[in-house]
Amino acid sequence: MIRKLQQLMLGVLVRTEAAFDSVFGAHWNPWYQLGALSFHFFWIVVVSGVYLYVFFDTSILGAYASVQALTEEQWYLGGVMRSLHRYASDAMVVTVTLHLLREFAKGRFRGAQTFSWVSGLPLLWLLFAAGIGGYWLVWDQFGQYVAQSTTEWLERLPAISDSLARTFLSDATLSDRLFSLLVFMHIAIPLFLLVGMFIHVNRLKLARTQPANGLAIGVVAMLVVLSLVKPARSMGPADLKTAVASVDLDWVYMNFYPLLDRMDPLYVWIMLAGITGLLMLLPWLSPQKAPAPQAAVVDPNNCNGCSWCFQDCPYEAITMIPHEFKKGQRQARVDPDRCTACGICAGSCPSATPFRHVEELVSGIEIPGFPIDRLREEAAAKLATLSGEARVMVFGCDHALPIDQIETTGVAALSLPCIGMLPPSFVDYIARQDNVDGVMVSGCCTGDCFYRKGNHWTEERFASRRMPHLRTSAGHDKVKVCWASALQGATLAAELDEFRTRLAHEPIAGGTPPPAGEAAHELH
Repeated sequence: MIRKLQQLMLGVLVRTEAAFDSVFGAHWNPWYQLGALSFHFFWIVVVSGVYLYVFFDTSILGAYASVQALTEEQWYLGGVMRSLHRYASDAMVVTVTLHLLREFAKGRFRGAQTFSWVSGLPLLWLLFAAGIGGYWLVWDQFGQYVAQSTTEWLERLPAISDSLARTFLSDATLSDRLFSLLVFMHIAIPLFLLVGMFIHVNRLKLARTQPANGLAIGVVAMLVVLSLVKPARSMGPADLKTAVASVDLDWVYMNFYPLLDRMDPLYVWIMLAGITGLLMLLPWLSPQKAPAPQAAVVDPNNCNGCSWCFQDCPYEAITMIPHEFKKGQRQARVDPDRCTACGICAGSCPSATPFRHVEELVSGIEIPGFPIDRLREEAAAKLATLSGEARVMVFGCDHALPIDQIETTGVAALSLPCIGMLPPSFVDYIARQDNVDGVMVSGCCTGDCFYRKGNHWTEERFASRRMPHLRTSAGHDKVKVCWASALQGATLAAELDEFRTRLAHEPIAGGTPPPAGEAAHELH
């Protein structure tokens, strides 16, 4: 059932992302940057909150008046800051929730990604606690409703005394000290949230915590316009002698509050705790069907300690240690609990080159289920099928468009666990062969690699901004890169047709000698 729900959500997600691609382009598509947008909204909340705190009166009698003064008398800045604080908080809840649903649909909660999934769920509780507590501080009728409903809900916990709810029964039971405590909690909870957010991304190398500049500026502008058009307003001042008859709920933060009015609050605790527990157990309730792929292994005989794999691993699964037998040198070591078997490390290894004079190609680091020698053999078998004009070898990714659909007489396709597994030297070598006219590299959309960095590192390697490089001009002239999602088959086909047409009209001589120190040989 879980897998069926996951597949259903994935189908909707892929179509939604494709629609956003057509409007924003892959680089600015917000669906690919939900985590980064959450960080972005958090900092907007922090900056606006600091400004509001400067003018906020932390006393019971002064809280409402100070917020009103900010909203009415200082509408051009204070009012905007208040609205930004409110709308950015709501936006963060939306992006965090969508991020959770997207990770579920993509299946990124199993295996080595379990830590990120489990560590992210408690952050939702902190996020809601911070937002709901903020409404108390305004101390209008809505804040009164939130305070009374929340304390009645909290007192249903065995460890909470019913004296908490009685605090909000009359003005006589309230004190400025209590309000100071609420302000302290409204500052402390987001600090704990921030710490949790960094723990959440701890196992991710170069975790994206800032969206693309254009997208970041765009969402800020959107929030500012919204703040001017529909500024956040207070209800009348709180009056504990009068029951609050009706309120306009913030349905983003308080979607479950109507349940508190209609059932025993204990049942609401049970429901929310049950949902959280179910999500926490999801990696074990729905484990991988097939045995988890084996983690990367290091061959000390071929590892020269270059650290390129260490720099490229998206999940901090590789560290550098003293070499087993080469004095004064280092070698890589893999933590199997963190390794996702994406193969990006194998694509970065300098010894993973078909130019080597060896019968069995073994590199310094490999994925046991897909060693570099297997890549060489399968590439050779695919090349043998090519015939006709404008012959193209296409490399793709298992998590993107199924590229076997584009195979024809003049097109051969080979899919890898991640396109980042493809060493640039393989592309260079194949581009030199006489029975191929060009090489196309495809994979997940820009900014949406299933393993986070595969397509990005590939682009940088091909552009000579990251080692190992795609070295020769022959390779660059005969290589085309086209990222395509599962629904962009037409785009990939069109790019392939254009590439083959260009190759047919502008033939490039093959068989270029290999770089100095390397000797070409037939793939076998």
